[in-house]
Amino acid sequence: MSDTAAYPVAWEADVVLRDGTTTHLRPIRPDDADALQRFQVNQSERSSYFRFFAPVRRLSDRELELFTHVDHVERAALVAVRTSPADPGTEDILGVARYDVVAPGQAEVAFNVADSVQGVGLGSVLLEHLAAAARERGLRRFTADVLPQNGGMLAVFRDAGYAVRQQLDDGVVTVSVDLDPTERSRQVMADREHRAEARSMQALLTARRVLLIGPGPDDGAPGWSGHALLAQRVLDAAATDPGDTELFVLHPPGAPGPHAREVPTGADVPEIDLVLLALPAADAVTAVRQLAGRGARGVVVLSAGFAETGPDGLERQRELLRVAHGLGMRVVGPASWGVVTTVPGTRLRASLAEHAPAPGVVGIFCQSAPAAVTLAATLVRRSLGVSAIVSAGHRADVSGNDLMQYWLTDAATQVACLYLESIGNPRKFTRVARRLATEKPVVVVVAGRSGQVVPPGHAVRATHAPRALLDEMLRQSGVIRAENTHQLIDIAQVLAHQPLPRGARVGILASSAALAVLVAEAAAAHGLVVASSSDFLAPERSADDVERVVESLYAQDACDAVVVVDVPVVSERGDVVARAVAHAAARTGRTTVVSMIGLHGMADELAATAPDGTPVRVPAYSTPEDAVAALGKVVAYARWRERDHGVAVQPAGVDRRAARRVVEDALATAPVTADGIETGVQLDGAAAAELLACYGLRVWPVRRAQTADDAVAAADELGWPVALKTASRILRHRTDLGGVRLDLGDADELREAVDRMRAVARGAGLEPLLEVQSMAPTGVAVVVRSVEDPLFGPVISFGLAGDAVDLLGDVASAVAPLTDVDVRELVRRVRAAPRLFGYLGAPRADVDAVEDLVARVSVMADDLPELASLELYPVVAAERGVSVLHAAVRLRRAEERRDPLRRVLPD
Repeated sequence: MSDTAAYPVAWEADVVLRDGTTTHLRPIRPDDADALQRFQVNQSERSSYFRFFAPVRRLSDRELELFTHVDHVERAALVAVRTSPADPGTEDILGVARYDVVAPGQAEVAFNVADSVQGVGLGSVLLEHLAAAARERGLRRFTADVLPQNGGMLAVFRDAGYAVRQQLDDGVVTVSVDLDPTERSRQVMADREHRAEARSMQALLTARRVLLIGPGPDDGAPGWSGHALLAQRVLDAAATDPGDTELFVLHPPGAPGPHAREVPTGADVPEIDLVLLALPAADAVTAVRQLAGRGARGVVVLSAGFAETGPDGLERQRELLRVAHGLGMRVVGPASWGVVTTVPGTRLRASLAEHAPAPGVVGIFCQSAPAAVTLAATLVRRSLGVSAIVSAGHRADVSGNDLMQYWLTDAATQVACLYLESIGNPRKFTRVARRLATEKPVVVVVAGRSGQVVPPGHAVRATHAPRALLDEMLRQSGVIRAENTHQLIDIAQVLAHQPLPRGARVGILASSAALAVLVAEAAAAHGLVVASSSDFLAPERSADDVERVVESLYAQDACDAVVVVDVPVVSERGDVVARAVAHAAARTGRTTVVSMIGLHGMADELAATAPDGTPVRVPAYSTPEDAVAALGKVVAYARWRERDHGVAVQPAGVDRRAARRVVEDALATAPVTADGIETGVQLDGAAAAELLACYGLRVWPVRRAQTADDAVAAADELGWPVALKTASRILRHRTDLGGVRLDLGDADELREAVDRMRAVARGAGLEPLLEVQSMAPTGVAVVVRSVEDPLFGPVISFGLAGDAVDLLGDVASAVAPLTDVDVRELVRRVRAAPRLFGYLGAPRADVDAVEDLVARVSVMADDLPELASLELYPVVAAERGVSVLHAAVRLRRAEERRDPLRRVLPD
């Protein structure tokens, strides 16, 4: 390691603590001396004794110099800071974590957390971030001396999920922590992240004391009238239905009215829970900074004028986040429509909504304000109740991931619906959505089919992933993908008011034979199986006829779900069918959807009561196709819920430390452009084989040859028979163009093949460099690739070699990390997969070995963000085992992934 390094800006991060508040972590700086001294003076004698093994009241000048001047390599320290309530222009240190290298790969660590924030998980967060910084510097172990009485610090080490050893010697516990991530450490981090983010959302959604800040009455700044209109809209909405909140108003655009209390100046602002900003962007930061010490847990920014306006606006947005997080607050917005909750006792009206939706069990997250307006109007029109609606605007901070974390344990929300204009952190979305979807249905609409649309103001990394990857990511997450907002609500209606179907068998009740046939066709198209169908509902139907047929359709085990279509041609629709179907659905618990003229949404005509007294409503749709499409999506989700989703793959024989050494050695000599950008490095055959061997992957040896004598000597060394290939990337896999000759059994055959192949290479204008390799067992050739995408992270793809991949795009992809079930489905999802299973009498390939290879590649790609690309092609899957015949590996220094091995808020 070098003796010093530039200030590591990448180590800075905003984080959420266990109590839902935020704080900022950053490397310590020399100018932190005064803040560090204040921190030490305010510590209790007990905390000081635990840290220094002595009751140190103040730090000496020499100690302050030592602690604040670090090189960020051999000595490093992180501080957790928050804006001082007494002086918003300064920062208070809440905690310090440091390491000092004591041996190669090993450092001694020490932690000190302020008494005022002990018990909120700051020590765990500091350990996560310090461990990540240490791994970046090549460290692999922490040691610490801890007093036995310091149970809190011992628990931080013990509960982190790393491999920990403890030894008591002379009254001091020596703790040794291996920093290599484990499956348990990842799970611990995810669990703590879930609790913290859910708690921060709970604080927002249950706020009782809300402060609205609008432009001052004498404010003549540009945009005053527009922001005054925003503030007035909030006041008007609160006047219509104030919910259970107490509204305070600073700088109202007019008289606030009896439903709100005016606050004369910023100094008069009381203790509050939530802030609504309707200010020009230039004034937002100042307004938030003045809220120090007022207790607010979040700020909803209704105003626009931030990142969508360009670099200056982006910097204003970043400054807003820095200030808000420094005060412990989450940020919703900018350009948010607001937040509405309907749970009795905590009803919150902090939005521009003219009318609040009815109470219900559907939680809705959307980004842009126009989308929120559309969804809210649709909910009212269909009489579908919600538990909450949150509009994140440009989602500079609060995102759909945060709401899913909250909904996982929110009893009031049973269905999660998200309208996403962009996905800023797909890796985190995948793991959070998957966790939620195993408990509650998650329905998602993504703007644009590819999910690669980036609206103005949204900070999203560029992606080079194929368009189909979004579908694969959502499928992998277990979410229900809706085509548009219309279908989003269609699906939510079923999930909110009907039980999940037990299977895919559907019974059809239609008012004509033609309709019954059309519904059956639609059902088949959506993966449903028609178990029974009736077209009895003629104009002369009687109540007894209806009752009899409905009872037959809802008989035990007759079907798993029912589709009812009633479109009378001559007479007007009556309520006989609706009442009979509603009561049968409530009595039997059979999933039911209907399409009836004049009924839409959650109609009263389709309401009934279950035997246990639970109210039940059958959702109604404008068209039979909409009803069947929604039911088909719900059935597919129910099947996913019932399936085994597997466990994270953990292949044996993986040496991560050796792999890290190979990567660091290779990148140490990577070429750099004139402007200092590292271009990466393509590993040669030996280095690639060494790296792959760290993950239990053996590449068959190959020898280069320029002459026939070289080729024969190579064959003698490797063993006959052999394959001869051109080293050219253009011809190396092209048997049809003479770039490959197989099963050469003696020197004469090989010499002849060398002469022909050299002629082919010269004819193509290529260097006639050849490769010799022993013949692998015959089998099915497959290709496995990994690419590190800036947005999605490691993307693993699988296909069968040849035209199926190159011309038809028959490739399956998934985002690592993968479970064993993910791997199994990835291999089987390509259309040419039957060739692996004895297609047309051919020998069956060793699919287990193929899956093991894919699993190892996925673990390797997940471990090494520097793995820019990996291609194993061809890989021959024989009846027993697989043979990796060629590997191409490219490495480059990588940015930190969007879902790193540490808890962090959006950058």
